[in-house]
Amino acid sequence: MNSIPADEVERLLAYDRAHVWHPYSSALRPSVMQFAESANGVRLRLRRAEDPDETVEAIDAMASWWCAIHGYGVPELDAAARGQLDSMSHVMFGGLTHGPAIALARALIDLAPGAGGAIGGTGTVGDPGVMAVPEDERLAHVFFADSGSVSVEVALKAVWQFHALAGRPRSRMFTIRGGYHGDTFGAMSVCDPVGGMHTLFGDILPAHVFAPRPPAGVDRSPDDPEFVAWERATRALYAEHADDIAGVICEPVLQGAGGMHAYSPHAVRVLADLARQHGALVVFDEIATGFGRTGTFWAADRCGVVPDILCLGKALTGGYATLAAMLCTPAVARGVSAEPAGALMHGPTFMANPLVCAIGGASIDLLRRTDPLPRIGALEARLAESLSPARAFTSVADVRTLGAVGVVQLEEPARTAQIAAAALARGVWVRPFRDLVYTMPPFVMDDDDVATLGSALVEAVAEVHGR
Repeated sequence: MNSIPADEVERLLAYDRAHVWHPYSSALRPSVMQFAESANGVRLRLRRAEDPDETVEAIDAMASWWCAIHGYGVPELDAAARGQLDSMSHVMFGGLTHGPAIALARALIDLAPGAGGAIGGTGTVGDPGVMAVPEDERLAHVFFADSGSVSVEVALKAVWQFHALAGRPRSRMFTIRGGYHGDTFGAMSVCDPVGGMHTLFGDILPAHVFAPRPPAGVDRSPDDPEFVAWERATRALYAEHADDIAGVICEPVLQGAGGMHAYSPHAVRVLADLARQHGALVVFDEIATGFGRTGTFWAADRCGVVPDILCLGKALTGGYATLAAMLCTPAVARGVSAEPAGALMHGPTFMANPLVCAIGGASIDLLRRTDPLPRIGALEARLAESLSPARAFTSVADVRTLGAVGVVQLEEPARTAQIAAAALARGVWVRPFRDLVYTMPPFVMDDDDVATLGSALVEAVAEVHGR
């Protein structure tokens, strides 16, 4: 690829600063943007805003917000996109269907928690043989959506409609503090109302019920005193509102944008148990955790729970284009489709876009052929090793890893721009938030790249926040 002339990059960046509104930012006080020129493998080719003549090759520690699991320029996904363009790039999904959507739906159903077809298997919790459930309890219906947030919207609408059509309308969801489920209105309403990023909207969002955040630690025992106290408080809170709880929603095992908080599968089982004791539906938001990110193909596998509704997104297309899905059981599908409604009133214009569905199907085929779980296990070990020097820093509160997730948590809010610049000077692109300097890299990263990534993050923290 030929480089864009420096003066053209400078003009583009100036226009961007003046007119283009970036996520989670001010339109009037824009952050410094690096210019992405191309991407290949696990690297981004960037032109530095400070010096557009300079080209930087940077390891992508973020996998483009956690979705580019295969890296960039993936031959199988490129071929799927080109092949689909030969027939059609888009057709409406109302009144029409097409092969890429049908094939992707079949792949998702076959791989879903409880279906018995999961990739990988350990012989423990997470093994397909352990998670297989009766056919009527499997996730057997797929509703495609445009983004992860929209899949949560669809799930919430389905939960409320399920109860309303059954003649027992319930208005509230039950969840845990620290969660993040998206930026649209329904999704915002089940994000943490105090510590989350949507507190400004608190007065106009539906009021749901929030239990305490479970104590940290995937390996925390259910007999641990902190866990026992959490479970007691959570069960008591649920009992107060049980008659009005329509569903329980959580990000199983790992809360992502709410703080990279890893917690015990036992807590997920408590939440699911409460829902099922009281006739509520179980909703798992696996938008960030699905497709192997936390070390099992689904975070649900680690918990041994099959939800009534599953929300997917991010890595569904290997990071090539936006696509999400809501999967549900036959019982939920029957309930939502009952009279007098008879239908779920939701239908995005680009629902099940054939071009994107073809890429999603190719991404899942690639996962099936290569089985990412052994690579993710090795990646977890390498991340733990490369980030471990930060444990000795007085500026660092915690260092933790889970699957293809590595976190350095600081004692103070991260100086995000400074850390990003320090890491980029060492050949790594990272985007810290809150008090977290973290990585969720592509699964295909090799040992040398992980070592470079880890040392860059550790050295950036030392440079900006001190040892």
